[in-house]
Amino acid sequence: MSRKVSIGLTHDVRDKHGTLIFPGPGLKLLEAMPNVDYKIFPQDTREITPQQIKGFDLVITVMPRFTANTVAGNDQLLAIHRTGVGYDMIDVPAMTRAGVMLTITIDAVRRPVAVAIITLLLALSTHLLHKDRITRNGQWGERHRYLGIGLIGRTLGSIGVGNIGHEAFKLAMPFGMKHIAYDPFITQDKVNDVNVRLVDMDTVLKESDFLNISCPLNDKTFHLIGEKELRKMKKTAFIINTARGPIIDEKALYKALTEGWIQGAGIDVFEQEPTPPDNPLLKLENVIVAPHALAHTDQGRMNMWDEIMEQIKQIMRGEKPKGLVNKEVWDTPIFQAKLKKFLKETS
Repeated sequence: MSRKVSIGLTHDVRDKHGTLIFPGPGLKLLEAMPNVDYKIFPQDTREITPQQIKGFDLVITVMPRFTANTVAGNDQLLAIHRTGVGYDMIDVPAMTRAGVMLTITIDAVRRPVAVAIITLLLALSTHLLHKDRITRNGQWGERHRYLGIGLIGRTLGSIGVGNIGHEAFKLAMPFGMKHIAYDPFITQDKVNDVNVRLVDMDTVLKESDFLNISCPLNDKTFHLIGEKELRKMKKTAFIINTARGPIIDEKALYKALTEGWIQGAGIDVFEQEPTPPDNPLLKLENVIVAPHALAHTDQGRMNMWDEIMEQIKQIMRGEKPKGLVNKEVWDTPIFQAKLKKFLKETS
């Protein structure tokens, strides 16, 4: 007699009040699958332990770390399903060595994050928060101090023009801006449809009026934007980061914003999250901040659940799931042995 598929969800799928942080039908979708059992981890840990994942075939996770120690000695876990696209908290090579797939929700995140980028671009260019503040404070006469910045002919640059970066350029096309990007992993033919000219790092820094960060966080991109890079930007330029906080050196950014190297910034991500209330960036008027949540929308969450459920179904059918990050793991003997055992026990 076959057994049910065992799925674990890390503790942080719920907030401190026990409410599911991702609205939508997620748990109901799992409950509707007759051959599936699921359990939410009772412990909230920054790093998942071997004991927490023991007995699970698949794990759905938000932010905890998965390391080599997490999967040490585990001969059952097949996949980690990340709710989002960033995976800097997961040791991907270690997962591959252990025969564990990592999947991300590419389609669910693409549009919401791109919209967040455009939201910050428009808010910065119109000085939206300044105008909101002076209106609330009865300072109507101060409005002349905050002349907006027209976008036609201005340059929108991006460091990274893959999934999200490409979508942001697509949404920006009606604005009549010039589009440039630096991305060593993309060829020109992949971005012609959104009128992007691929350039080197120096050019994207020097020519951008609005510089968007859309690259992943890894060893090579940690503090990719520091003092040297910020000094190359226009004094009138704005920088936007919805990717990962540590890509920008916050101390250097603070210096750039207070000393006038650049005009302003829109940031949805921080080096430390939650960022402490005494973070000096929060005191600056030329910065728009958000709590790593601008892309959190009802549609995005619904699509995320749908994408994860489809990945689970694909694995249960013995198929390579959509959104697989470490594609090379599929053909490894250790993974194929686990998959064969899983299919035999659950089919």
